Amino acid sequence: MPLIKVKTSVSKPEKDQIDTLLKSLSSGMAKHFSKSESYVMTIFESDIPMTFGGNSNEPVCYMEIKSIGSMNPNQTKAISQDFCQQINQVLGIPTNRIYIEFSDAKGSMWGWNSSTFG
Repeated sequence: MPLIKVKTSVSKPEKDQIDTLLKSLSSGMAKHFSKSESYVMTIFESDIPMTFGGNSNEPVCYMEIKSIGSMNPNQTKAISQDFCQQINQVLGIPTNRIYIEFSDAKGSMWGWNSSTFG
C-alpha cells in the first residue's frame, strides 16, 4: 500500500542503478511508515520531458508518495530529506530540483487482491 513513484528528466540509468535505487526506496518506505515491505510498490520513469523554474536543460525529479493512514509533518520532513539525498546521490539531481507530493489514502480507496484495505 505504500507507493513511491519517481519521475525524472534524466536519461535512463543502468538497470543495476535503478534496481538498487528502487530497493533502497522500498525498504525506506517500509521503515518510515512502519509497514511491511511486502506491500510497498516502487515505480521509476526516466526520460520524461520536464521543466523546473522554466528550465528544461538541468535534471529534475518529481516523486509521488502515497500511503494509507495519516502522515505527520515530522515524518514527511524525514522522508523528504532521506529520499532527496538518495535521488541526488544516485541520479545527480540537485535536491533543490526535486519535488515530492505526499498523499494520504483512505483504506477504502486503495484496492489490492480483489478487495480494498478499508
